[in-house]
Amino acid sequence: MDLLQPSKQKAAHWLNSTVIDAASKEEINNLLADSNPKNLIDSFYKDLEFGTGGLRGIMGVGANCINQYTIGAATQGLANYLKKSFANQEIKVAIAYDSRNNSQALAQITANVFSANGITVHLFPELRPTPLLSFAIRYLKCQSGVVITASHNPKEYNGYKAYWNDGAQLVPPHDKNVIKEVEAITSFEQILFTPNPAKIIAVNAEVENAYYAAVTKLIPRQDSITRQKNIPLVYSSIHGAGITMVPECLKRMGFENLQVVDEQRQPNGNFPTVQSPNPEERSAMQMALNKAQAINAELVMATDPDTDRVGIGIKDDAGQFFLLNGNQAFALMMWFVLKNLKEKQNAYIAKTIVTTELVDDMARELGVECFNTLTGFKYIAELMREQEGKKKFIAAGEESYGYMVGDFVRDKDAVSACAFFAAMAAAAKDDGQTLYNWLLAMYLEFGFYKEGLINLVRKGAEGEQQIKDMMKKFREAPPAQLGGEKVVRVLDYKLREERNLISGGRKPIALPASDVLQFYTQQGTKVSVRPSGTEPKIKFYVSVKSVLKSTSEFEVVNKNLDDKIKAIEKDLAV
Repeated sequence: MDLLQPSKQKAAHWLNSTVIDAASKEEINNLLADSNPKNLIDSFYKDLEFGTGGLRGIMGVGANCINQYTIGAATQGLANYLKKSFANQEIKVAIAYDSRNNSQALAQITANVFSANGITVHLFPELRPTPLLSFAIRYLKCQSGVVITASHNPKEYNGYKAYWNDGAQLVPPHDKNVIKEVEAITSFEQILFTPNPAKIIAVNAEVENAYYAAVTKLIPRQDSITRQKNIPLVYSSIHGAGITMVPECLKRMGFENLQVVDEQRQPNGNFPTVQSPNPEERSAMQMALNKAQAINAELVMATDPDTDRVGIGIKDDAGQFFLLNGNQAFALMMWFVLKNLKEKQNAYIAKTIVTTELVDDMARELGVECFNTLTGFKYIAELMREQEGKKKFIAAGEESYGYMVGDFVRDKDAVSACAFFAAMAAAAKDDGQTLYNWLLAMYLEFGFYKEGLINLVRKGAEGEQQIKDMMKKFREAPPAQLGGEKVVRVLDYKLREERNLISGGRKPIALPASDVLQFYTQQGTKVSVRPSGTEPKIKFYVSVKSVLKSTSEFEVVNKNLDDKIKAIEKDLAV
C-alpha cells in the first residue's frame, strides 16, 4: 500500500491552512524535503483515533501526532458532539493534565476551544492524577471531561483521554461519533481557538477533599492502621502527578512513615531518572526498591505519570524485595477486599479477559459474581453503568497495574489503590504476617496461577502492518500445542466465536467485537493475543496454573511454572 502520496496530500493541506503557525509549516517543509520519506509518512499517513486509552501519539507536527491542532480538532469535534447530545442544556466539562511536556499548554488549548464554543470549563490549575478528573466530572455534574496525558508511554508521547458524564472514558457509540465529528472538520479554520475567559473556572480544593473522604470511607480494618501507623512505606511518583495526592491521601488515612523517593519527587516530563515511566518495568521502580531495602520497608509503591497505574513491591521471608506483577497485585487486593466484605449478596467484581482467572476462581469460592470485559477500564465502567441499581459494585482490576475499589471513580485509580495496598500492609502486620505470607496463603487456598507477558514493539506504518499480519497468521493457523499441552479451545473476539477443537462445536461470545485471540489447553493454560490500543505493540499474555500443597513447595512449583511459560513463549515463535 502506497502511503507516500496521501501523506504528501495531507501535509499540503496543513501548509495551505492560514491557522497553522510558521514554525510548524517549516517543520512540514523539512519533512517533505527529506529524501527518506519515513518520518513524513509516520507523521501524516493517518489521523489519530480513539483507542482503549483515547487519543495518544508522539508529540510533533502532523495528523498522526499530538500537537495543538490535533488536540484542537479533537476538542472541537467533542464540543460539537456535546452540543448535539445535550441540546438546550448548560454544558460543563472538567479538564486535568499530568507532568508530561506540553501537557499544561495542551490542557489550556483544550479549555480555550471548549470555552469558545460556549461550554463552561472546570480547569485544574495544577497537575493532578487522572482518577481525580473522573471523580470531578460526577462531583461537578459535568457532561464530559478531558485529561491530557499519555499514561505510562515513553517521554516522546502525549495524549487526550476523553470522558463522558458518568466519569468513564468514551465507549461506543460516543467514541465513534466524536471521531465522525472530528472527521467532519475539513479545515482548521473551523476550530474555535479564541477563548472566552469568563467560561473557564479553576477547580478548587473542595473536589479533592471530597475524593479523600470517599476513599477513606471504603478502607477495611482501619483499626489496624491506627495500631500500625508507623510502618515504613516507600513511594515514588516517577516524576508524575501522583506526588500531588498519594502522600496526602496516606497521611489523611493515618500513616505517619511514608518515605518518598526524593530523586523522583519533582514532576518532570523528561523523566530523567528512568528509561520509561512505566511501573510495569523493574527499571522504573529500582530507586524505590533500593530505598525500601535500605530502610526495611513493608511495601513499595510507584505510580505512572498520570497516576492511574501502580507498581507494587513486597519482601519475601528472607527480607528481599521483589515486584508483584499486575495479576498478583490485583488478586491479592481482591483477596483482602473480599475476605473483609461484610455484605456479599448481589455484589460483583470485574476484570478484563486477559487478567488472571485466579480472581474468577476466588470470587466463585467466596460467593461474589465476577464479570469479564474487553481490555480497557472504559468497558468495566460501561458494565458498572449497566448494572447500576441492579447489583452492588465492589472492585475491579486488570493485569496492566490498574485497580479500582468503589464506584466513586470510573477509571483505574492508583491513588486509592496505594491507599488499599498500604492498608493491606498494616492489616498483615497487625496479624503478625506479611503481604508475602498472604500471597502464599492465597495460592494455597485457590491455586497457584503464574503469568507472563511478551510485548513486541512495531512502530510506524510498517509496524502497524506487521502487527496485522501476525494477528492474521494466528487467526488462520492457531497453534496446535503450547508448552507440550494440546490446544482445545480458540476464542476469536473479532468473529465473536468460540471454537472447540475436539468436538468441532462453536458458540457465540457475548462481548463486543475486538481484535483478540485466546487459546486454551486441556490443562487450563491460556494464551491471549491482542494489538495494544495505546502503543505500537502486539501483546501475548501467558497464564499457567498448578496446585500448591504447602508453602515449602513454593519455590519448586514457581520454577516449574516459569519453565512452562518459557516453553510456551518458544512455541509462539514471535
